[in-house]
Amino acid sequence: MERRKILLDADVGIDDAIAMLHLAGRSDVDLLAVGSVHGNIPSDLAATNARRLLELCGLDDVPVAIGARRPMAQPLATAEWVHGEDGLGNTNQPAPKRGPVAEDAVSQILRLTREMPGEIDLLAVGPLTNLGLALCLDPELAGRVRSVVVMGGAIAHEGNASATAEANIWHDPEAANLVFGAEWPVTMVGLDVTQVTRLRAKELAEIEAIGSVRSKYALKVLSHYLDVYKRSFGTRECPLHDPLAAGIVADPTYMTEWLDRAVEVNTSGPTRGATIIDRRAWMAPAADARETRERNGGKDATPPLVRVPMKVDGPRFVADLISSLK
Repeated sequence: MERRKILLDADVGIDDAIAMLHLAGRSDVDLLAVGSVHGNIPSDLAATNARRLLELCGLDDVPVAIGARRPMAQPLATAEWVHGEDGLGNTNQPAPKRGPVAEDAVSQILRLTREMPGEIDLLAVGPLTNLGLALCLDPELAGRVRSVVVMGGAIAHEGNASATAEANIWHDPEAANLVFGAEWPVTMVGLDVTQVTRLRAKELAEIEAIGSVRSKYALKVLSHYLDVYKRSFGTRECPLHDPLAAGIVADPTYMTEWLDRAVEVNTSGPTRGATIIDRRAWMAPAADARETRERNGGKDATPPLVRVPMKVDGPRFVADLISSLK
């Protein structure tokens, strides 16, 4: 079985925590390091939460580096009303035994990709500030990364941070444009698939029946999250934003339908943060456009293509997520 070497970039709130529990429970994943970023909560607290999750999962030796504390071009905004003041549903988890490393998250990305060129999959489930800064510091970074999976964006679905913008992209649209414009293989796992991939009463009961340390932890931090989404859905269920992205970086076959399109992020006006693609079938690029660009060294004038899943095998992923909590 192929093991993916994953470098996680996260604003560790509730769904990030479930994503980390999922990654820790997969036999096909080697979690190399975690970098924190602003978003759900401040970056320093996100790093603390990452250390909490790693210690819970017995991954004490995985380093956590503190990343960007604010976006590139707008004020800091956080979402404690969704994730709790502690980012983990106001569960007041014990302090971790260890703190973050001295190295910052951007330097960690650059160092690890230089040490293991072509081997690392970047999983970004928060705002893309760290990745954008890393690209600014070292334009050759894109050529050293095996793949990038981003939880963010929305194509046909409405936004969740504004009428048109998904939260992670809305938090730093300038950084997102850098990431989607770089010459590396990017998959954008957006609200079109994450909002319809959910934990409902049946799945929550299955998690409760497991009775493991990880499953009990998951249910505890999810309680606040379920309360928040009950206001939208009318029942205690929640979407699996970051966990689905984590699943796809480990196993891309969860994606069943997708588009390969250039993605542009709007950076002005009321639709700031909206992700824009051309969905017109008659304007679609050739089926082998991605491969053609790779053969040409990515030097043609067309913008890079981003893979955007529009449908996923949700039931299989949710079953695998529940299994990983055992």
